[in-house]
Formats: sequence, C-alpha cells, structure tokens
Amino acid sequence: MTVINTETAMEHLRLDDEIDKTIVGGYLAAAEDAAMQFLNRRFFADQAALDNAIENEGAGDRPIIITPSIQSAVLLILGWLYENRGDDLGHDIPGPARWLLNPYRIDMGV
Repeated sequence: MTVINTETAMEHLRLDDEIDKTIVGGYLAAAEDAAMQFLNRRFFADQAALDNAIENEGAGDRPIIITPSIQSAVLLILGWLYENRGDDLGHDIPGPARWLLNPYRIDMGV
C-alpha cells in the first residue's frame, strides 16, 4: 500500500481511465520507493501509520511523516516514470524531485 493514494496520483497525471489505475499504482509504489531510497529513511502518511510501523519494527531509522515537499517530489518522480516508460533516459530521479527531497535526506555517506 502506498502513502499517497492512487486518486491523487491519477489527478496529478490528469488521468481518469480505470484501466490506467493499475499501472499508475505500480509507478506510484516505485516513485515512493525511489524517494525513500534517496532519503535513506521511510515516510508515512500520518502519525498513526508512523506509530504502527514503530510498534511493528518496520519504521527504519529516523522515520518521518510525509511533508508537502516529499509528496510533490514523489508526484514528480511518478510523472517522470509515467511519461518516460520504456525509455532509457538515465538512472537518477528528476532534478526538481531531488531538490525537494534534499532537505530531508540523511546519512549520505562520504
């Protein structure tokens, strides 16, 4: 299950076809995963979801509740994945998404 709901993702992509919902769900999960990998931390929809993850030892290190910037970054990544499906345009997330995520990034290494 994704943090951002599929309806929000569909609106962002300006799609209303139920057929697209499955593929958008997959890209949304991938976009959230890419953002979490970039941040080196997990994010959650709200305090209840965060508390539940902590209780079940699934929160990881320094988890946070999703911010508007993180949500926007995930939607930018989603849009990029949807528009460029099948293309080999590189291996990094889009620049504007990186810019939105950088303030929340931890443990970047050397």
